[in-house]
Amino acid sequence: MTATAPAPPPARVRAAAVLPRLALVLAALLALLSAAAGPASAHAALTASDPGEGAVVATAPAQVTLSFSEKVALGDDSIRVLDPRGKRVDTGEIRDMCSGSTIRYGTALHPGLPDGTYTVAWQAVSADSHPIAGAFTFSIGAPSETTVALPVANAGGGPVGTAYALARYAAYAGFTVLAGSCAFILACWRRGAAARPMQKLVLRAWVVLTAATLVVLVLRHPYTGSGNFADVFDLAGLKAVLETKTGAALVSRLLLLGAAALFIAVLFGAFARRQSAAPEGGADAREAAAGKGDGKEDSKHAADLFFGLAVAGSVFAAGIAATWALSEHASTGLQSGIAMPVDILHLLAAATWLGGLTALLVALYTVPDMEREAVRRFSRIAFAAVVVLAATGAYQSWRQLGSWQALTGTSYGQLLIIKGGLVPVLVGIAYLSRRWTARLGEAPAVPAEADEPTAATATATETAAVSRETSVSVGVSRETPTAGADTPENPARAAQLARQRAAREKALRRQARDADPARAGLRRSVLAEAAVAVAVLAVTTVLTSTEPGRVAIQDAGRNGASSPAVPNRAVKVTLPFDTGGTNGKGSVRLELDPGRTGSNTLHVWAESPDGAPLDLPEVKVAFTLPAKEVGPLPASADRADPGHWSAPGVQLPLAGEWRIDVTVRTSEIDQTTVQKTVKIG
Repeated sequence: MTATAPAPPPARVRAAAVLPRLALVLAALLALLSAAAGPASAHAALTASDPGEGAVVATAPAQVTLSFSEKVALGDDSIRVLDPRGKRVDTGEIRDMCSGSTIRYGTALHPGLPDGTYTVAWQAVSADSHPIAGAFTFSIGAPSETTVALPVANAGGGPVGTAYALARYAAYAGFTVLAGSCAFILACWRRGAAARPMQKLVLRAWVVLTAATLVVLVLRHPYTGSGNFADVFDLAGLKAVLETKTGAALVSRLLLLGAAALFIAVLFGAFARRQSAAPEGGADAREAAAGKGDGKEDSKHAADLFFGLAVAGSVFAAGIAATWALSEHASTGLQSGIAMPVDILHLLAAATWLGGLTALLVALYTVPDMEREAVRRFSRIAFAAVVVLAATGAYQSWRQLGSWQALTGTSYGQLLIIKGGLVPVLVGIAYLSRRWTARLGEAPAVPAEADEPTAATATATETAAVSRETSVSVGVSRETPTAGADTPENPARAAQLARQRAAREKALRRQARDADPARAGLRRSVLAEAAVAVAVLAVTTVLTSTEPGRVAIQDAGRNGASSPAVPNRAVKVTLPFDTGGTNGKGSVRLELDPGRTGSNTLHVWAESPDGAPLDLPEVKVAFTLPAKEVGPLPASADRADPGHWSAPGVQLPLAGEWRIDVTVRTSEIDQTTVQKTVKIG
């Protein structure tokens, strides 16, 4: 009889070849998706300045101050004040004027500054590690032309920002796979420490996390500064980064990864050798099988080694997670003392679930003889991780939103809704995986010894018996000896036959694996679960680059205070006048468009009592805000037509009740001033 050893279908061969690289694929996909998020919107925001944006002051101020919503880090050149020609007029010394909850910094100006428009350019790093920057103008005396162009690029943007984001999220993915895979091996499948695909998965995740951390460290200075790649060689800049909270966190992560390399060496060295030498029952079964006194000693050593690895792995994972929690979003804002440990738990739970899911998927496709009990253990651990994720995620959502308005009215809240919709889908697929896991116990895998051989073992026996005759699919010749044949006269031939026998046995194991419907269903459900998990992580990536809803609502409130009293409607005023001279009676009609803070266009029409245009020798207009002691701010109106004057670019820096003073001169000696108070939003 002729038998043909079964070969796996080509598609499954390709899948088995690429799935050990799944961690790298996930890291690259997450990084590419995160690139669409653009520069990070940090928590800190400029809340006020003195002088204010667009303000016109009568005399030169002694200093310029900036107020922020939370703590920021500033360098010597973080605040620059430039005159109309672009020359720097500040002293370059940053003054810390913080007091209590007020976050304010300033810089002194040189005395005797002439009239004109000045530009303030500032750049800082918020407490959650993101760079922020901005610029505005104010004027002394009256606005003027300026040669200084306001920066249009966002802080942390450009090619450097993109590279920094790719490295940052590759680090997240590397940590997820590294911590989750090690947890899967120790808690669910100890014999997996000796499996080559699992070793490759863990080592590649370690390399990705280490390399990404190094890239983030060297790019940190150009990312928060100039945005030029050449600054990675600036040793002074690197030294400055190492003195910051973020730099210390990155160095700590590298040190922990160096120690974690020893942990991995022990895991895949001594621990893997003990597990590969033990029978499937584990240490207890080995002790019973030995029947000797040294069995208990071996069991104790194995238990001690496992305990040491479990403790060390937990410490390393928590320490690496803390390098994010202690330096980024959780370290600032509301309840930071609670938010940081909660964030560490959130990261560990996500790594346990999603990283373990990656390890399980690789094992299901590349290790046909994985114990079914390992899948059941992971199912229970994943459920506990989901519970922790739900609890910590709910707290983080409340902390970052704070109101229902922020949930529905901000980009952060809308992304959170999308994530909230994907998570139940992920949990539903995980439930299907649990059902397939339960079915695994109903149809045991091919046993090593059984009272009655299964179809798979019968096929294997038959194939081994007739292997001398033919084995077309694996290329075994008719002279192939049976297992255990002695061929000392041809070592090369013996090695070739050993490889052929190993390939045949592997094909038989894969055929047995594929014949198990429960295992095939579990592989499909886990693959779908991993696909949805990638989508969830992608949305989470964008969330970390989006301004939190609580801050967005606060910014909207501050901006809303500057909105016009009557939106999109110009302020129109008509004032009668009487200078007392000949033809001294009439009225002036003013229109201020758009009638809000900032730049406005002023039109003035003078009319006689019968409504005809009145071409006056002179008309002057000034604006005063008595409540803030601002003004009078003159508006230089030029004659456009007979009886019509206009003035573009009239700056009203603050909202409030503004008094408009109009001085009308009808002759060399006859003039009067009329007033009107209007509300500017």
